[in-house]
Amino acid sequence: MDHAGSEGCGQDRPRGDRMSASSIKSWATWGSGVTCVFGGRGVISTLVAIAIAGVVSAAHRAGAQEMEPRAFSISPIGTNYLIAGYSRSTGSVSTDPSLPLSNVEAVITSGILGYQRTFGLAGRTASAALLVPLLNGDVRGDLEDQSRQVSRNGLGDLRMRFTANLLGGPALTPAEFARRAPTTTVGASLTIVAPTGQYNPAYLINLSSNRWAFKPEFGLAQPFGNWFADASTGVWLFTDNPNFFRGNRRSQDPLWAFELHGGYNFSPGLWLAADATYYRGGETSVNGDAKHDLQANSRYGLTLSVPVLDGVSTKLTWSNSLITRVGGRFQTVGLTLQYRWFDP
Repeated sequence: MDHAGSEGCGQDRPRGDRMSASSIKSWATWGSGVTCVFGGRGVISTLVAIAIAGVVSAAHRAGAQEMEPRAFSISPIGTNYLIAGYSRSTGSVSTDPSLPLSNVEAVITSGILGYQRTFGLAGRTASAALLVPLLNGDVRGDLEDQSRQVSRNGLGDLRMRFTANLLGGPALTPAEFARRAPTTTVGASLTIVAPTGQYNPAYLINLSSNRWAFKPEFGLAQPFGNWFADASTGVWLFTDNPNFFRGNRRSQDPLWAFELHGGYNFSPGLWLAADATYYRGGETSVNGDAKHDLQANSRYGLTLSVPVLDGVSTKLTWSNSLITRVGGRFQTVGLTLQYRWFDP
């Protein structure tokens, strides 16, 4: 990474000089992403930086693009999971055609470490999970016929998720769970994203969004013999970033997310699911000035779960953009390893 280039873009204006909200509104199309700007100096560099500010975050933000089949399926109480994952997203990014910026491509890789535990709550099954992401992003493009590149890596924002079963999932021991017949289950969850990642207000693009995000969600899981289907709906709620790019305040409207999954169980732990998601909303504003960047995007994909050893399984995922109104058109592949054990 060229640190000199990132410092140069940080010096285009005096640190205390805010950009006007109207200029940000005119040129910005997305949110937050990796760190600093694309290179070059002056107003054009700043405007281009704002236009690509969400390139990397499109793949890892706390948003609705993620797809997780069987998120509301239950497990026996006293089950512990250690999770390690890796994903790689590649694709192009749409920018304002009036900008001197073209051929924007991005490669974003993400690693996660996490822990999840199930327990009983008021006689029902519940779980709590904690995930820590490590992110790396490379963005390339042509600025006024000159090639530019920026690379960033570091820790992202900490994520926590609490799930509780509301219907069809009584708290059962592993032995009791093995004897139960699968039934319809309905659950609720709350995901919280804390602003713990790397952030520098002198840079437009950061690994952290420097704000809290909350996602209440309801989900349904329905078995049909060896077949299964599940669906969920939720909404991301965001606090403001009060220190966005040289002291501006950035806000974002609620972002609604809808998921649908269907799949087949070949044997215990071995299953394949088809996935789809649609998300709408999330328009942003800077200092109260709307950027008119309403999202109405959809994705589709596949998930394959394969048991490896006793207590060890792997999950392979693939997804692609179907319709992208605002943001990046990314194809993503991922691998997750999960180690499971029960309380003694």
